[in-house]
Amino acid sequence: MSNQRHRRQPPTNGTTHEPLPAGRQSLVPSRKRFVLITGGAGFIGTNVAARILESGRTVRILDSLARPGVEQNLRWLCDTYGERVTVMNGDIRDAEVIGRAVQGVNEVFHFAAQVAVTTSLSEPVHDFMVNAGGTLNLLEAIRAQAEPPPLLFTSTNKVYGDLEDVELVPDGARYVPADTATRMWGISERRAIDFHSPYGCSKGAADQYVLDYARTFGLPAVVFRMSCIYGPHQFGTEDQGWVAHFLLRALDRVPITIYGDGLQVRDVLFVDDLVSAMLLAHDRMDMLAGEAFNIGGGPDRATSLLELLDVMAALNGRAIDVDFDGWREADQRYYVSDTRKFRDATGWEPRASVTEGVAALHAWLKQAAGKPLETVA
Repeated sequence: MSNQRHRRQPPTNGTTHEPLPAGRQSLVPSRKRFVLITGGAGFIGTNVAARILESGRTVRILDSLARPGVEQNLRWLCDTYGERVTVMNGDIRDAEVIGRAVQGVNEVFHFAAQVAVTTSLSEPVHDFMVNAGGTLNLLEAIRAQAEPPPLLFTSTNKVYGDLEDVELVPDGARYVPADTATRMWGISERRAIDFHSPYGCSKGAADQYVLDYARTFGLPAVVFRMSCIYGPHQFGTEDQGWVAHFLLRALDRVPITIYGDGLQVRDVLFVDDLVSAMLLAHDRMDMLAGEAFNIGGGPDRATSLLELLDVMAALNGRAIDVDFDGWREADQRYYVSDTRKFRDATGWEPRASVTEGVAALHAWLKQAAGKPLETVA
């Protein structure tokens, strides 16, 4: 894919990555009104940016490009949408850069984060500085504006801890809660937060800061506590983006490692449905500000790891090799989002079934298979 049309040199006061692949790069505030997406070259950021750009609006992406391969997402956005994509190569931990990023924007999506529990266990200080410190930088920058732009922040189901007190029973190839209400609806926002792992602590701290800035300072802000999101432009690694990781391993005919017994359950949500929820949240910010919502596929899109492997095997036309290892720290054996609070507030409902969504991602990954599989974005 050509990247010559919009190449610029990176800003000298951002991070020291190689020149960005495409797009107009500047830390100079513009008179135009932008949607700011932190972590905008990542999986979710790319999909949100594309939907907004398709509507004719302009997007400012702030990304450190620290995650290997995200340049591919950025190149695709810039080659597809041209001058309506403005790129700022900077770090969420840099308060000066964040202060410039929020200038002239009328909406903010905050996705920049350290995303892996395993990394938080080995580098807890880095995890805290990015997730908690970086979010506080952004909140302060927004608060300093004469007209603070509304903010949507992506938190995580990990703020509810390991859920060890939720009694589970095996049912075929999955665990199910013994409690009927939990089995029918999942985990609601009424569940007490219980941070577990440094990642849970850093994201949970950021989650609470966003809600408190809405309450204390009146900032228009909403928190999404998200379950497992998957879809095109996702990096599949063992630590994050596990649905894409499983598909990539299967396409490459490499064994998949499952930590635990494979009966653990997650509600998976196709990224197009998540983007619709996020745009709704911004549209309804006047009534949703200061609230946290559990966002995922819900009970109708809950699947165990073993069940999802069967779906993938059918798509590949062959069995998938699996290795088993011990349970990982803070892993939830069961998490399904109760999404009724957001549904009742906005009318949102997911559309893609598990089978449809996984098939769509599988097709996208196959189309991109001309690239080395380990770097497919």
